[in-house]
Amino acid sequence: MPDDPGAVAGSDRPEAVVGVAVRSGPMFAQISELSGEPISREQLERLHERYVWAAGYCRDADVLEVACGSGPGLGHLAGVAKSLVAGDLSEDILALVRRHYRDRVVVGRLDAESLPFAEASFDVVILCEALYLLPRSERFLLEAQRVLRSGGWLLIVSANKDLPGFQPCLYSHVYLGVVELDRRLRELGFVPRFFGGTPLPTTPWRQRALRPLQGLAATLGVMPQTMRNKRFLRRVVFGPLMPMPAEIVAGEIPYRPPTPLRSDRSDHRHKVIFCAALRS
Repeated sequence: MPDDPGAVAGSDRPEAVVGVAVRSGPMFAQISELSGEPISREQLERLHERYVWAAGYCRDADVLEVACGSGPGLGHLAGVAKSLVAGDLSEDILALVRRHYRDRVVVGRLDAESLPFAEASFDVVILCEALYLLPRSERFLLEAQRVLRSGGWLLIVSANKDLPGFQPCLYSHVYLGVVELDRRLRELGFVPRFFGGTPLPTTPWRQRALRPLQGLAATLGVMPQTMRNKRFLRRVVFGPLMPMPAEIVAGEIPYRPPTPLRSDRSDHRHKVIFCAALRS
């Protein structure tokens, strides 16, 4: 185990290696929720929920967030972690992170399927709403296992493919539900726990009423995929929108802890699946 928790092969500090050359990711800027762009109240609540939940595993820990996007949770995580490194595939998106956080957080361009860190470098690895965008998600799981220390946590937040009327992203590869993700993680020696967030009964009446039409549109392949077209649909489904914050502030939104789920059955009630997998 390296003396420096962020140390990697051939380097004394993580800052020196997160800027490695990786595949270009221009499409992510088109489909990602970015700071300053319009989002719904539900999306804002989900941002708070995922990062307040994740922070519970990050206190005094060496933390890596992969596919951090524009970094809305980095400030909150940095406030509880011992150290924090974050990265994304898109330089355009990382420019937003650097502009807001400056030198508060170490960020750089990295590939989730080939992490440039030594074995046992981190206590926590986080991946939110990106597992299904990876061409080879099993590579990321192996990389997370490699860079995590024994007793560390892999935290995954993902859309629930088993929800009725589920709408896959245009650029997605494979969605893993509770059952599939549990099996893959256990094969790698993880001990996963699952939770559900944003239960259907709590969503706005307008959204529940339109869900069957959304499901039909997804089946026919006519759902909007770019953020511009999605914003129009969100106004219809969710009502008024608000700018996505560059940084969430814990306590501004009431926190509802996600609900524990069984891992031997698919979940059909929650929009979001949370997984905390212990590296044994």
